This record gives sequence, structure tokens and C-alpha cells, in this order.
Amino acid sequence: MGVEQKAGKLSGAADVTEERDSERTGGDRPATAADRRGQSSASAELDGRKGRATPSRDGRGVKLSPPARLIRFLREVVAELRKVIWPTRNDLVTYTIVVLVFVSFMVALVALLDYVFAKGVFAVFGNA
Repeated sequence: MGVEQKAGKLSGAADVTEERDSERTGGDRPATAADRRGQSSASAELDGRKGRATPSRDGRGVKLSPPARLIRFLREVVAELRKVIWPTRNDLVTYTIVVLVFVSFMVALVALLDYVFAKGVFAVFGNA
């Protein structure tokens, strides 16, 4: 490669950088979303028109009565309960034992702390 070819490659890279910089200025980019859609935001204000209302997303136009909503809710509850993986009897016994042991430990800890603090208070302030 000659010196001229290397210089040509470098100037080509500079041209690409200049093109990117010119694209980033955003001079030809529309200022607002209305301008991008081909509508002028100034013309909408002058005409007094607004955008149309957002359509309903779920497609239901009619509101259900309270009993119908309750029935629908209960059906959905039953459908969700069918999806639950229920624990086996062995799992229930294990969980119950774990909970009882933990609760017993916490009761003993609180009782011990109560006893220690009571002795400390009586030692400092005496039996009055």
C-alpha cells in the first residue's frame, strides 16, 4: 500500500464521520408526532379539533350486570384453583411440623428475653 492509498482510506473515514454528524443534527426531522403523521400541530389548534378517543381495548362495549360479574369472577376463581399444585399429605405434615417448631422456638426466645430484661430492671430499680 502506498502513502496515497492510506491517505485515501483516512479521508474516506472522515467523510463517513461527517455524514454521521450531519445525520445527528436532526434538522430535517419533524418536531412533533403530529408533524411525522403529516398533520401540523398548529393547524389542529386552529381548527379546534382534537384527536379521537382511544378505543376500548378489550372489545366489550356493554358493561355486565353485577350478578353476571360475580358469576364470571367465581368461574375465574375456580379456573385458577384448578391450576394450583396442591401439596401432598406428606408435604402438609412436614410444613406443619416446621411451623410448630419455629413458633415454639420463638415463644421460648421471647420468654427468655422477657425474663432477662425483668431481672435487669429489678436489679437496677429494685422491687417496688
